[in-house]
Amino acid sequence: MNKLDNKTRAQIIRCLVEGSSIRGTARMVGVQHKTVLRLLEDIGEVCREYQDKHLRNLTCKRLQLDEIWSFCHAKARNVPADKRDVFGYGDVWTWTAIDADSKLCVSWLIGKRDAECAIEIVQDVSERVVIRLQITTDNLRSYLIAIEEVFGSDVDYAILQKIYARAIAETATTRYSPPQCIGIKTDMVLGNPDPEKFQTAAARAS
Repeated sequence: MNKLDNKTRAQIIRCLVEGSSIRGTARMVGVQHKTVLRLLEDIGEVCREYQDKHLRNLTCKRLQLDEIWSFCHAKARNVPADKRDVFGYGDVWTWTAIDADSKLCVSWLIGKRDAECAIEIVQDVSERVVIRLQITTDNLRSYLIAIEEVFGSDVDYAILQKIYARAIAETATTRYSPPQCIGIKTDMVLGNPDPEKFQTAAARAS
């Protein structure tokens, strides 16, 4: 099997970082789209190993935990009957823990939107940060379960719930638009979180 030279690898990475699609990158660089996929998989593994090794003994003060929805193969309602409840088909969630000040992604996890994954990412965060944390999440109950189990009372934890306007009628221009955020509700859950500093990036953007 022919191996890509470093120049071609760099071209592919630059295209992907700039947001080009897999097939678009393949056309621009002049390789098969499967070649791009293989390199992307290799890059991901190298990045994972680097982050796991070096993102240790961190002194982050404020973390924002959130989940990003996506899907594989098909959306949940369209998954074939024999593939339902099989991970990798239907809904897939990327869990993130982001430093509110530096925007460093301290930890991430791909999985289901359940308590098991919440505990896994919160446990990973606890093993990377060496000082007392202030954590902000949305009102997903799995976070409360995970943070209480992992940190106990040794954390400052607040929930920030975004309130969205109810759509009156769907139109061609609004069908794929995000709902409008009309307010936020906050709740200090554990410890003594600073109310001036537990807004999430998403809430500020709204």
